Amino acid sequence: MENSLNFLSRKAGFNTALRHFKSVNSFVADMNEGYNLADLINEALEEGAIERYQARAILNALLVDKFGYAYLTHNLQSLVDDAGDIVSVVDKWGKVQIIVCYYHPQAGLYLINPANAGHWEGALPLVKGEYLAVFVGPARGKLDAKTLKSATTDFVKVLYGRAVKNDGAYKGVRTTLEQGSRPSFSEVEAAAVSAPAPQATAPAQPAQARGGSRKNITPRYSVVVTNELFHNGNVEAWKKIITSYKTKYSGLDVLVWYENERINDINSLFKWGKVKHGVPIMFSAAGEEIRDVRKLQRYLYEGASPRFEAFLKGGLDQVLNLF
Repeated sequence: MENSLNFLSRKAGFNTALRHFKSVNSFVADMNEGYNLADLINEALEEGAIERYQARAILNALLVDKFGYAYLTHNLQSLVDDAGDIVSVVDKWGKVQIIVCYYHPQAGLYLINPANAGHWEGALPLVKGEYLAVFVGPARGKLDAKTLKSATTDFVKVLYGRAVKNDGAYKGVRTTLEQGSRPSFSEVEAAAVSAPAPQATAPAQPAQARGGSRKNITPRYSVVVTNELFHNGNVEAWKKIITSYKTKYSGLDVLVWYENERINDINSLFKWGKVKHGVPIMFSAAGEEIRDVRKLQRYLYEGASPRFEAFLKGGLDQVLNLF
């Protein structure tokens, strides 16, 4: 049986684990002061104090094992494209802490404090059918399990714009990172470490957990169909263009949207007569170091035009050299 602690036998691995444990302990102290874990983790990520692959382990260790938050998992029943009302309602629920884990199929994990408007900016829109988990715990002290569980279902109502009656058990003054005298995460770490961190490279084992990290994702760009219809020839042209882009930039992906719905299979929607002249189709690029988006947009525009045949040259499996 493989020893899962092998990475601790090296100095670099041991120090990586030690820094992780110190980070978790720092979060525990701040959560006891009333801070939201999503705020804390996102701040630490922005400052480079932790890596994205650590986020899931921290969530499980603290929300599930340490603090025993109530939770609910949910597949979205409709599109959520605005969070203004959500922020205004949840901000008044100062007696509970809510953490939303939204799993975007390409961009990865978003950690959202629903009372923090900034957390929604990159995640919206939340697309129908996609998955999220809602965790609810007391902001300070204790709340009974029934209240915490009801807050998870009440939050889902708020998510869809429905009113919540009898929410007095959740209401109170909220503690945010802008209030009080809490030092930044990097300042806390600097005070806790008595010697400079070693310059050794982190071991391969922790780095393999990066599968849950969140990628960059561009805004949605519009491509207006100028062909009379977006038919099978246009579909094949788009497939060739997207394959060329993903072949050139192997770490990047192209997401296609139509009427605010994510399209996983172009053929399933873009059938003869479905998408007509003048209709916009949206796309985004996702990944690290995103490049050539404007060129991609130009090619997709041509592929949605009467000039689509230019992209159908060569065999079916031949990858075009467009980028």
